[in-house]
Amino acid sequence: MLLEVLVTVVVLVVSLRVWYVTTSGRCYSTRSMKGKTVIVTGGSAGIGLHTAGDLVKRGARVILACRNLEKAGRVAGQLNKEASQGGEVVVRLLDTSDLTSVRAFAKEILDTEKHIHVLVNNAGIVEPPQKVITKDGLEMTMATNHFGHFLLTNLLLERLKQSAPSRVVNVSSILHSRNSSLNLDSINFENEAYTRCGPYVRSKLCNVLFNLELARRLEGSGVTANSLHPGIVQTDIFVKYVNIYKTIIVIYFFLWGKDANLGAQTNIYLAVSEEVEGVSGRYFGDCKQVKPSKLARDKDLARRLWDVSEKAVKLRPEEKFC
Repeated sequence: MLLEVLVTVVVLVVSLRVWYVTTSGRCYSTRSMKGKTVIVTGGSAGIGLHTAGDLVKRGARVILACRNLEKAGRVAGQLNKEASQGGEVVVRLLDTSDLTSVRAFAKEILDTEKHIHVLVNNAGIVEPPQKVITKDGLEMTMATNHFGHFLLTNLLLERLKQSAPSRVVNVSSILHSRNSSLNLDSINFENEAYTRCGPYVRSKLCNVLFNLELARRLEGSGVTANSLHPGIVQTDIFVKYVNIYKTIIVIYFFLWGKDANLGAQTNIYLAVSEEVEGVSGRYFGDCKQVKPSKLARDKDLARRLWDVSEKAVKLRPEEKFC
C-alpha cells in the first residue's frame, strides 16, 4: 500500500512538472536583430545570460553590463563562439548599486555607441541578510534593483530616442504583488523594520511603477517600455541560501521552477517580438500581457515614486530627457 501511494505521488509530481514546463511561455519570433545594439544588465548569468545568448544569435551587438568583468569576459567569449549574422558580445563595467558606476557606464556608452535599440534592465539581487546602506545613502537591494536602473535609463534616454523605434525592458517579479502599500517617505527603510524579503518585494513593485510612469513620459517618442515577471527561475540569485531554506527552495523549484532559458523567454519576447511593436506601459508573464497588482497600476503613486527617485539619484536638470 505504501509503495503504491509513493508511486502515485511521484507520478503526480512528475506530471505536474512536465505540465508546467510544457505550458510555459516561449518567444517564437524569428526576427533578426542584425545591426541592432542591445544592453543587458546582469548579463553574465541566469536569465540575463540566456537573453544575451539568444540576441547575439539573431545578429545583435550585445553589451553585457556587469560588475564582475572576469566572469563576464568568459561568458562573452563563449557567446561569441555561438554568434551568427554578424552578432557580437562585448563587456562593460556596471554596478547598479553604485551611482558613480552607473554614470561612468552611461558616459562610456554615449561616447562609443551611436545607437541603443534595446535596454534590458535585468540585474538584481535578493537582499543581504542585514540592512546595508550604499555610499549613496540607499538601501542595497533598492539601489541595485531600482535606483540604479532608474538612473541608467534616464541617462540613456536621449540615445534611445535617437535610435527609435527602441525598447526598454524592465525585469520585475510576481512578488511585487506582496506589497500592500509603498511608503515613499521611507523608501530605503529609514523609518521601518527591515525584513529579509521586504527590500526585494518593494524593489520589484518599484520596477513596475517606474515602467508605468516611464511609458507615460515616453508617449509618442518611439521608445516603448514594458515590465515582466520571468517566472520562478532557479538562478544564481538564490545560491546564498543554505540548510533548510535551500532544501525548501530546491523542492519548490523542482515543482514550479523554470530553468534560466525558459525564464529568459519573456525578456526575449519583449526585446524582439513583432507582437509588441508599439505596445508600452504593460506588464507581461509567459510572453503574454497579464495584470499586475492594483498598487502597481496606481498612476499617481508611479508619478510620486518618479519624483522621489529623481531626488534619490540626484538626477540633474540636463539629464532629464522625458
